[in-house]
Amino acid sequence: MNPLWKSRDLTIEAEVPSTVEGQWPPLIGKILAARGFAASPEVEKLLFPKLADLKDPLLLKGMSQALERLGRAYLNKEKICIYADFDLDGTSGLALLKTGMVALGFPEVLHYQPKRLSEGYGFHVAAVEELHKQGVSVIITVDVGITAHAAVNRAKELGVDVILTDHHLPADTIPNAFVVVNPNQGDCPSEMGYLCGAGVAFYLLRGLKRYFQDHEQLPKNNWDLKEVLDYFTIGTLTDMVPLVDDNRVLVKHGLVKLAETKKAGLRALLEELDLVDRPLTSQDVAIRFAPKLNALSRMESGVLPIDIFLLDDAAKARNMVREVMKNNSTRVQLQNDAEIEAQALLKEWPHQDFVFVASKTFHRGVVGLIATKLTQVYNKPAFVGSVGDDGMIVGSARLPQGQEACLVEAMSSAQDFLSRFGGHSAAAGFEIAETRVAHFIEKLSGHFSDLREKPKPLEIFYDVEAKLSEVGAPLMKWYDFVGPFGTGFAIPLIHFSNIQILSKRELKGGHLRLRIADPDGRASSEALLFTPTPRQLDTLQNVPGFYHILGELQWNYYAGQKTVQILIRDLKVAST
Repeated sequence: MNPLWKSRDLTIEAEVPSTVEGQWPPLIGKILAARGFAASPEVEKLLFPKLADLKDPLLLKGMSQALERLGRAYLNKEKICIYADFDLDGTSGLALLKTGMVALGFPEVLHYQPKRLSEGYGFHVAAVEELHKQGVSVIITVDVGITAHAAVNRAKELGVDVILTDHHLPADTIPNAFVVVNPNQGDCPSEMGYLCGAGVAFYLLRGLKRYFQDHEQLPKNNWDLKEVLDYFTIGTLTDMVPLVDDNRVLVKHGLVKLAETKKAGLRALLEELDLVDRPLTSQDVAIRFAPKLNALSRMESGVLPIDIFLLDDAAKARNMVREVMKNNSTRVQLQNDAEIEAQALLKEWPHQDFVFVASKTFHRGVVGLIATKLTQVYNKPAFVGSVGDDGMIVGSARLPQGQEACLVEAMSSAQDFLSRFGGHSAAAGFEIAETRVAHFIEKLSGHFSDLREKPKPLEIFYDVEAKLSEVGAPLMKWYDFVGPFGTGFAIPLIHFSNIQILSKRELKGGHLRLRIADPDGRASSEALLFTPTPRQLDTLQNVPGFYHILGELQWNYYAGQKTVQILIRDLKVAST
């Protein structure tokens, strides 16, 4: 089914806002208007967010009790452990909280993260018992724990106080921790449910710094919270939480801090990726920087993301980053091999509404990436699993971009056959015995068949229409300033009509580089189409020719030069 293209607002003629600090290009005003920013105060707040306007950490339910307990732990010289999830959200939260607590003077702060492959996600009883043996009396969870009743109860039995910080939705009951700090627990008045796990940890650290300032018996220093905004930014952008309110303020400032970071590990990775000596965008972090770190926890090859985050030796950092890149190359090869095998296994797949594939050769660390690729190839929900020696399949499910369905609901229809499952509407995980797969597929088939009876067309909303002649360096200066872009404040999508595609060239990985021009040929540009779908490849059989294009604007850095290019999201042949 071809997607429908729609303007973001077909009913309201939005007023284009007045300029800020001089004359901006008209296209910027149109983009802001399409997003609903017209009044001067709204535009001012969007473009010039102030750290002074951040919400009070004490608005978070449980924050006061958490701060009091940590203050007492400091005075009693107690051993504290930060227990964080293994993903980049949890790792970022761990890094910022440990860095801040050490800077504030806490004498002994340990950290622990479960292994992705051998232990799996969660706050685990065995880890609690081991930490208790090591003399830990306070555990702070980061990005994990809101459904971990067994581990919290065991900690209570052992006399270990758990300060549970998380952002995930709770189940019907909340664990009986010493205190829970989670903006998404139902009765939290903070209205900060947009925070990721690292975001909640950052607000705990903000509160802790103030608590130390306000209590005479606690030490004072001038350590600046801005020193960990780079960590906050990595966690927030990789967890894809909405870039609204405090998140937007902190990421706007955090991208600047990350670009100039002095942290040896982060700096070495930025240098390796040629991301130094220029402003960073949210896309630089989410698409180029973060996946290299994520591959470390996926592969468990020895070096983990937290090792990069906390490293302070430049020479060691350069050596470790070489390991990062080598590890990422291994991940890419395993992923590519698995994608080829998956598509071969699916050649005779009989179901039209989804795909399911599992293999003993699929590395568990890349099944989510394979599922994402299959959604792009087949434009269907994809379920991908790695078969273990014990006959259990650990897998990931992904939904095609823009499709309105819920993977958790789909798997709920087959929950009698699953050992466990969970996640979000567009990205989820599952575990199932190999012997039960046929029943699982049958239930999924029924679920998606019911959805097909009431189909919803795939819609892509764009912000504005423009000509290539309107795109250039003067526009991009303002375009970047309107950012950061991400979830909740998407990259502007621009509709270019009757564009000439003059040529196409295939790049490594199957991507395409296109040369495009306005209908009159007066303005031209380079364009990229990443991972084209079969429909898009078929559409491009008419090159050279005229097309309608939906695209994003971005800088292309090459050989010391930077030029504007179009990142194509979709295209159609222009009717003659």
